[in-house]
Amino acid sequence: MAEFLPLIGFVFFGLFSPGPNVILITTSGARFGFQRTLPHIIGVALGVGIIAAVTGIGIGALITTHPALGGVLKIIAGLWILWMAYNLWRADPVKRREWDRPFTFLQAILFQWVNPKVWAVALSATAYVATLAPMQQALTLATTFSSLNLGVCIFWAVAGSLLAYLLKNPAAWRIFMRVMALALAGFSVLLFL
Repeated sequence: MAEFLPLIGFVFFGLFSPGPNVILITTSGARFGFQRTLPHIIGVALGVGIIAAVTGIGIGALITTHPALGGVLKIIAGLWILWMAYNLWRADPVKRREWDRPFTFLQAILFQWVNPKVWAVALSATAYVATLAPMQQALTLATTFSSLNLGVCIFWAVAGSLLAYLLKNPAAWRIFMRVMALALAGFSVLLFL
């Protein structure tokens, strides 16, 4: 277990720091409450474990060695993140529309495939398990990522739901939503720097 402490520390700080998942989970917790955000939380935890596993068996290396594939992934990720930022920007927590709902379990899993931060952390984390066989790498990374990210997502969803108590008026909500939208849009720009 002690040999994996550096991996655990790296993954924890990589996933805990602000990124698209943290922004979306915090916003969902604030807008919809912790309970309605649970499918999103579980989907993210499982989705990052899947991404970590596929990097452990070599798919991440395939993406890094084929720049065109990486470029397509960046474009898809950037457009999807911008679309989500746009929806946050125009969301009205007071007057919810029919499409205003938390991510579903499946949407949360699928989002991880275009989440640049998860790919970056997973690709970097492979250095900590490089001496293991590919299937052991996949299992170790998947377990570490999913278990740590479950706790991270619970923390940010609870923080968001508690933050909702401070957002007492429509102006405060609008400011919160726009700050979160701008932060999310910022990640799409970082993809191309």
